[in-house]
Amino acid sequence: MVTIGAYDGLHLGHRKVIADVCSMAAESGHASALVTFDRHPAQVIRPESAPLLLTDLDQKLELLSGTGLDLVVVVHFDRERANESAEDFVEEVLVRCLNARHVVVGEDFHFGHRRAGNVELLTEMGAGAGFGVSGIRLVGTDGHPARDDVQVSSTAIRRALHDGRLSDANRMLGRPHEMRGTVVAGDRRGRLIGFPTANVAIPREMLMPADGIYAGHLLRGGDDPERLPSAIYLGHRPTFYDETAATLLEVHVLDFEGDLYGESVGVTFEHRIRGDAAFDGVEALAAQLAVDCDRARSLLSVS
Repeated sequence: MVTIGAYDGLHLGHRKVIADVCSMAAESGHASALVTFDRHPAQVIRPESAPLLLTDLDQKLELLSGTGLDLVVVVHFDRERANESAEDFVEEVLVRCLNARHVVVGEDFHFGHRRAGNVELLTEMGAGAGFGVSGIRLVGTDGHPARDDVQVSSTAIRRALHDGRLSDANRMLGRPHEMRGTVVAGDRRGRLIGFPTANVAIPREMLMPADGIYAGHLLRGGDDPERLPSAIYLGHRPTFYDETAATLLEVHVLDFEGDLYGESVGVTFEHRIRGDAAFDGVEALAAQLAVDCDRARSLLSVS
């Protein structure tokens, strides 16, 4: 039993498809498998308009490891793969590699050169190759098929994060949105005003939420990371710089003393406190940051 897709974000809709695949596999006595790609296909096909990502490959694989799948196949996606016909992809991956017995995809699934492959083509090829096909409607946050305007999708989650609707995005993800990067040196302005921050460098292909102040956690460590309650800033620091400044992700870890430089960390966005704003001087900014940190403490139940 196989499903195929980019699976960016591994949101509730994705999990519903995977659960169906695992259930069908258990009932039929076959293995369950998911085919995904080492990069989003749009990054190769149309890099100028490719969507920013909700999860990188490592995070996606970590999330998939907890779904109950027997097998995850990561296909290298390059220009040669982009030019491969839908028929050749089916023959190579689904038939020869996986010996698929049933394929489960979203009803709007497309694949192959110029997106020529769809559920109809899969069904036709499956009839000759010995596998069945199920095209599943997109679902809402309750896991049931939903109207177009309330369907869970990676696109809807990206839109919600862009608009500052963090609670909507997290509800569709089924968990807090997380970004990962390395702590790098900043200009130490936060330390000078009493709020030292860890500056986290995020890869350019990842999607940042809307500018503003958030409450969440900084994650450090390996498989069982330490979760440090934090007030999080994302924006251009308009009190100090004009709008052309780069977007920064700065994390003030509450009640923390230590050095995080060079560490690879995760940052979870759990509550949106307010939007970004310019203040009339450092004192006004520091006063507001104190209020923001108190709000983060309350939201995160930090005593």
